[in-house]
Amino acid sequence: MSAPIVKDQMQLLSTIQSPADLRKLPLEKLPQLAEEMRSAICNQVSRSGGHLAPNLGVVELTIALHYVFDFGVDRLLFDVGHQCYPHKLLTGRQDQLEGLRTREGISGFPEPLESDFDLFSVGHAGTAISTAVGMARGDVLSGESFDPVENPDGRRVVALVGDASIVNGVAMEGLNNAGTLNRQMLVVLNDNGMSIARPQGAVSRYFDRVRTSPLYTDFKRQAHRVLDRIPGGHMLEEAYHRAGEATKAMIAEHSWFEHFGLLTVGPIDGHDFPTLIEVLVEARDFDRPMVLHVKTTKGKGFDFSEGDATTFHSPAAFKVDGCRVEINKKGRSFTSAFADALVDLMEADDKIVACTAAMPDGTGVVKAIERFPDRAWDTGICESHAMDMMAGLARTGFKPFYAVYSTFLQRAFDQAFQEVALQGLPVRLCLDRAGLVGGDGAVHHGFCDVALLRSLPGALLMAAIDEPSLREALELMRHYEQGLSAVRYPRANVPEDLLEEPCPAFEIGKARLLAGDERTADVAVLAFGAPALTALEAARGLDDEMSVAVFDARFAKPIDEELLERLLTRDVPILTIEDHALTGGFGSAVLETAARLELDATGVRRLGLPDAWIRQNPRDAQLSEAGLDVESITAALRSAHAARRLRVETRSIDLGAGEQSAR
Repeated sequence: MSAPIVKDQMQLLSTIQSPADLRKLPLEKLPQLAEEMRSAICNQVSRSGGHLAPNLGVVELTIALHYVFDFGVDRLLFDVGHQCYPHKLLTGRQDQLEGLRTREGISGFPEPLESDFDLFSVGHAGTAISTAVGMARGDVLSGESFDPVENPDGRRVVALVGDASIVNGVAMEGLNNAGTLNRQMLVVLNDNGMSIARPQGAVSRYFDRVRTSPLYTDFKRQAHRVLDRIPGGHMLEEAYHRAGEATKAMIAEHSWFEHFGLLTVGPIDGHDFPTLIEVLVEARDFDRPMVLHVKTTKGKGFDFSEGDATTFHSPAAFKVDGCRVEINKKGRSFTSAFADALVDLMEADDKIVACTAAMPDGTGVVKAIERFPDRAWDTGICESHAMDMMAGLARTGFKPFYAVYSTFLQRAFDQAFQEVALQGLPVRLCLDRAGLVGGDGAVHHGFCDVALLRSLPGALLMAAIDEPSLREALELMRHYEQGLSAVRYPRANVPEDLLEEPCPAFEIGKARLLAGDERTADVAVLAFGAPALTALEAARGLDDEMSVAVFDARFAKPIDEELLERLLTRDVPILTIEDHALTGGFGSAVLETAARLELDATGVRRLGLPDAWIRQNPRDAQLSEAGLDVESITAALRSAHAARRLRVETRSIDLGAGEQSAR
C-alpha cells in the first residue's frame, strides 16, 4: 500500500471491541482486519507522531496471538512496548486512539492504568522474559498455571520480544532461567532484522544467517536428531515427541536457544495467518518453555515505511501525498546540535571516540559513525556494555563520549560507578532527552540522572541551555581528565537568538548571569539547564515589579559556592529551578551546599519535577503540570519577593520594639 484507507471504510475493525469479538471472525477475514488496523495506525501517527514502523510490522502477529490465546486469562508480556498499538486496538481502546500519546487518549506503551490486558508499563527493552518467568512461577505457586492434564483451563504465559532487544543482558538472564521452568511458557521472537536502527553485534548476524539460509526454509527435516547433542537434550527429546506435527516440522536445528534448554521453532512467516495460527495453536498447549522465531517486516504495509523503517520508527506528524511523504520538522533540535558538535570535536581531536546503544539516529551519533567509522560505534541495546567499553577506551588513553538517553542511563549506573567513577576514568556522558519528554510519557522521562551521578565522587555534572552552551560544555569535557563528566539537554529545539553576547567558556563550578544585577536583585534564580530560558521569560515580565537576577547554574556538581554565599549572606531569596526530580536533584545540591557552608537557607525555594508520575502529554503541558511553565515561575518569583518583604518588615518591627524596650 502507498497510502492508508480512510476511517469510514474500516468495516471490520469497528466491530472489534474485545478479543472475544476477534475470535468470532473466520480466518479468511483476518487479512482485511490487518489492512484496516494498519490504516488506523498510520492515519493516527501521521497526525500525532508516534511509533509507526514497529507497530505496522506486528499487526498479523498480534491478531494471531489474540486469536489463539485468551489474554483475559493468559499472560501477555511485551518486551518492546512501542509495538503495542495493534494490541490496544484489539482490547477495547479504539475510541482512545485519536488521543494517542496524550492524557485524553492512550499511551504509546503498555499501560496497566488503561486496561487489564496490559500487565506492565514497558518502555525499556529486555524485561519481558524475566517478568514472564516470574508470572509463570507465580501461577504455579497459586495453582493457576496451565497444565494439559491437571488444569487445561489454567493460565498460559507469552513473552513477545522484538526490535533486537533479545541481545539485552537482562533478556539473556531471563532466557537462562526460563530453561529451568517445568511448565508452558512461550517466547515469541519477532525478528524483523531491525532494532531502532540496524541491529549490531554477533547475535544479530546470527539471525541474519537464519533468515537467509535455505536450511531454515526446509521445515520438513528430522529436527529431533539435534536433541541428543545439546544441554537438556533428553528433556527436549521428550518434548519433541509431545509436540504437534507443525511444531515438529519446524523445529530449528542448531538453534542458538537450544543452549538455554529451550525448544525452538521456526523461523516462520509472521505475516502468514494460516501458518501463524497453526503453530500458535500447538504452542498454546505445549507444556514446556518454547521459543517461536517469527520473521516480520518492520513498517509492513506501506512503501514509505518498509523502505525506510529507521526514519519511520517514531516519526513526527507527517503527510502522505501520493508517493511523497513529508515529515513535519520545526526548528533545530538539541540532538542535531550535539551531532554537529561531536563531529567537529572529532575532527579537531583524533583521541575522541564515541558510541551509543541502539540510538544512532536518536542521539545524533549516526553522523559521527558515518564520518569516523573506526572511532564511533553503535553497540546495540546494551547500555551496560557500552559504558564498560568506554571505560576500556578511556583506560587506553582515548577520550570517550557516550551518548545515551537520560532514561536509559540508569541501566548502566552500576558500570558508571564501578568501572568509571571508582577508577577515576574520564568517560564523558551526553544525556539526551533529559527532563520531560512529552508523548512517550513516564517510561521515558529523564528525571533521575543528576541524583544518580551526583553521588559519584569526582563527577562533573553540567546542563546546556542552547547550542553555544552545549558546545562549550562538550569542549570542557574534552579536556576534563579527572573522572566522569556529563552534560544533559532536553528533547526540544535549541532556542534562537537567546542572548546578544557570545557564550562564555564553561569554568568548573561557576554559574553564568543571564539577566539582572546580582547586587540589586530582589530575587535570584539559579536554573539548571533548559528551565533557565523559561525563568528568563518570567523575569522579564516582572521588570516593573521587582529586580530578578537570573543565573544559568551550569553545574549541579560542583555548585557555585561563592555565588551562593554572596546571595544568602545578603538575604536574597533564591529560587532553584530544574527539569529533574526534586529528590536528589540540583535544588537538593544547593541546600546541601548551604548547610555545609553553614549558611541560612530559609530563603531557598525549589521548583522541579514532583514526587509523582507525569503521564503522556505534549511536553509544554507536562511542564505546566510540573509547575515549570512561565506562569508558575512568575507566581513563585512573586511569592519569594513577598516573603522577603515580610521578613524585612518583621525585622523592622522587632528592631523598633527592641529600641522602645531599651528606652
